[in-house]
Amino acid sequence: MRFTPQFLEELRARLPVSEVVGRRVALKKAGREWKGLSPFNKEKTPSFFVNDQKEAWFDFSSGKNGSIFDFVMETEGVTFPEAVERLAAMAGVALPVVSKDEEHREEKRKTLHDVMELAAKFFEATLNARPGAKARGYLADRGLEPATQLKFRIGYAPAERFALKEHLGQQGISVPDMIETGMLIGGDDIPVPYDRFRDRVMFPITDLRGRVVAFGGRALDKDAPAKYLNSPETPLFHKGSTLYNGAAARQAAHEGATVIAVEGYVDVISMVTVGFPATVAPLGTALTEDQLGLLWKLADEPILCFDGDNAGRKAAYRAVDLALPRLKPGKSIRFALLPDGNDPDDLARSGGRAAVSEVLDSARPLAEMLWTRETEASTFDTPERRAALEARIGVVATSIGDESVRKYYRQDLEGRLRALFAPPQRSEQGGRDRRFERYAPRGERSFQRGRGGPGGMGARRETTAPLSPRLGTSPIVRGFRSAMPPREALILVVLINHPWLLEHHAEEFAEFEFLNPDADLLRRAVLDAVASHEASEPAAMRALLAARGHGSVLARLDSAITHTSDWPTREDAAADDVAQFWTQIVTLHRKVRTLNKELKDAERALGENSSEANWARFRDVQGRLSAIDGTEASIEGFGASSGRSVRSL
Repeated sequence: MRFTPQFLEELRARLPVSEVVGRRVALKKAGREWKGLSPFNKEKTPSFFVNDQKEAWFDFSSGKNGSIFDFVMETEGVTFPEAVERLAAMAGVALPVVSKDEEHREEKRKTLHDVMELAAKFFEATLNARPGAKARGYLADRGLEPATQLKFRIGYAPAERFALKEHLGQQGISVPDMIETGMLIGGDDIPVPYDRFRDRVMFPITDLRGRVVAFGGRALDKDAPAKYLNSPETPLFHKGSTLYNGAAARQAAHEGATVIAVEGYVDVISMVTVGFPATVAPLGTALTEDQLGLLWKLADEPILCFDGDNAGRKAAYRAVDLALPRLKPGKSIRFALLPDGNDPDDLARSGGRAAVSEVLDSARPLAEMLWTRETEASTFDTPERRAALEARIGVVATSIGDESVRKYYRQDLEGRLRALFAPPQRSEQGGRDRRFERYAPRGERSFQRGRGGPGGMGARRETTAPLSPRLGTSPIVRGFRSAMPPREALILVVLINHPWLLEHHAEEFAEFEFLNPDADLLRRAVLDAVASHEASEPAAMRALLAARGHGSVLARLDSAITHTSDWPTREDAAADDVAQFWTQIVTLHRKVRTLNKELKDAERALGENSSEANWARFRDVQGRLSAIDGTEASIEGFGASSGRSVRSL
């Protein structure tokens, strides 16, 4: 909405600067001015001054100054139109209507917002009523507590074809308005419009002012044609210009929280739950130009956090291409790549805030991600291949729109090229030459274990830099010290909930090798408990382990079981199903451990001699590890003993 100079001047006249500022800053009279402590910096001596005659405020500690509109924008993190609206409400002044058409459109938008709010309340109520039992079970399986459901206004759309339509009709909402908001499906070929969302867990999507403008629905029926369904484009909702949790994230970012973009609704909720309130997500599509612009309004360098798989890496590379032409001085993005096989929800549940923080602290700048993309799966042992790389780098640099940013990218990339193509040199002690480590591409493990090729493999491997100390201690590299690998968690939970397994498998379990040190300590404690004959039942086992100081690890174990396919670990699973599950999970654990050892040998050989044979061996082991990771074997009839239909693990 446009505001006339006369209207803005009226607000200034009605609202002295000291009154507006005084709502947030304790002011004391100082001659003709007011003074107080800066709201932007911690200080003991007042350096913040307000002058009503000049209609301005001055903060000498931060260098900021401005009008009442600037103060509201700075302290509340809102746009100029929003600041004007808030000040108008404070002054008791009605907002101007530019024209009859604009007035009509504004009233129409208000009506549609009312429709969406009524729908959100209906879904919330249904979730907590008898029809929402199945949805509540799904949310419990995902670890979403009732308080979290309330915070994010999660709801449930009943399976009936006209449930929402009838409810909104009783509230006086017209069918055309229901259709215009996307809540009903209608059209010339549909004689009776019906509910768009049916038998789905509902996630409200808000605009930056916190008003519900759309929904994302997660199907509970496994045969539903779409697992996730979003509202269509409407006068209120434009998918490519909206971020899930955007309103809350804007406020959190204004208060200093790190801005993080993940891929899904539940990922956002889990990240917020463990202490990252400025987390957002695009809505079922790759990040768009408008969404990147929104992120840059929240922070100069937001972190894009992608799943630790091949699809996550491809998404990161698409984001590189999206950002490059739009880079500005001080505006960029960083990339956090999760441990292989984990998404943000998995990592947050298994490792908590500490594990997520380690991954975020190792986030890579855009320039480094670009370099890795261009060099990770190629060799540069011929002049032609080197020339091709140099040509690609030149094209990429040219795509950067801002002249100053483009200049520094050229310098950075040219330095990396020189370092990559430089002949290997050794120090007097015969060690590796470290002069070019700044530009050398990082190794494969800075991405993920067992995927892709070694980063930037040139004619000789000696120019590859080692992992940084920070990244070298992250869960990506050091085997989930904070984030417990899901398979290790599954093995421990199934044994704790079914101690009878150890009657036949104790010796086998004693020989296991666990990557996570907490998991390994708990493994030893379980063996001690069984050996002492003090824990033959699950409750006794848990009580004994907690008494011996493993209570926090037990809590992390339970939170690591996040998928419905993990049901054989639960206490009520039948013995036959548990035994079959044990056989499969142990088999996969051993295979992965064996392949990881083979991968280390292959990496070592490739580092010593980058021959085609060693490269082929390295890729072969990677392929076998990738094929097995995250999969379980199918067993005919599995689950029958527990009263379940035939399914795979």
